[in-house]
Amino acid sequence: MFIDYITLMLINMVAGLLLLAYYVYEGIDSPRQQKWIPGFGVVGAIALTTGLHMIFTWPVIGSFNIAFGETSVLFGVLFVGSAIALAQGWELTTLAIYAFFAGIVSVVIGVRILNLGLTKQPVLSGIGFILTGLAGICAAPTLYLKANRAWRLIGVGVLVVAALIWAITGYLAYWGHLESFGKWVPLPMR
Repeated sequence: MFIDYITLMLINMVAGLLLLAYYVYEGIDSPRQQKWIPGFGVVGAIALTTGLHMIFTWPVIGSFNIAFGETSVLFGVLFVGSAIALAQGWELTTLAIYAFFAGIVSVVIGVRILNLGLTKQPVLSGIGFILTGLAGICAAPTLYLKANRAWRLIGVGVLVVAALIWAITGYLAYWGHLESFGKWVPLPMR
């Protein structure tokens, strides 16, 4: 039996994507940037911690450690970086550039999941990765076009759809994990 906390990572990503959608919708041009710091920081801390553990210890089977662990680190660093930048009053441009490259990684992983038929629901997972990646790729244009309400609403739509996909995946995984891990016993207690 292996350790599997991808469920936590997924629901954390749902919270982060919805928080980001709300920020793009209402907060990106708000003078009150500080109110976003706690949410971005919490999401970033969980994503970074779980992602780093996953890439250093490979607790799940196969290439899922790469797909979920490495993207969680990228996601977490962006959210922690955003929280710090907002706390310091720094611009988000360099983080948006970083998000572009992280977004490409997510799109590549999504396409490869579709290509290899990975996960229990490869189409859903693949589309989730692709949409999440597109959001990262479009971060810099969104900062540049923040006065363009239509562009922002498209971004909000992409973020919400990605969050819904990951919510379905994550909550179904919780449902299944409670059954499949129900009789699991830690090694010292066996």
